[in-house]
Amino acid sequence: MMDGMTDKQFDRIIKMVSMILDGCKDLEEAKEKIAELLEERPQSEEA
Repeated sequence: MMDGMTDKQFDRIIKMVSMILDGCKDLEEAKEKIAELLEERPQSEEA
């Protein structure tokens, strides 16, 4: 398994974060949405 990520993967992540932030009216809402996404992440990805 590779530890790094490709430029394409990085670009995709940044675009997804940007879309999340565009839909938020303030910083607290953005933090809540990011926290929800982290909680939904499958546990099998952890090392």
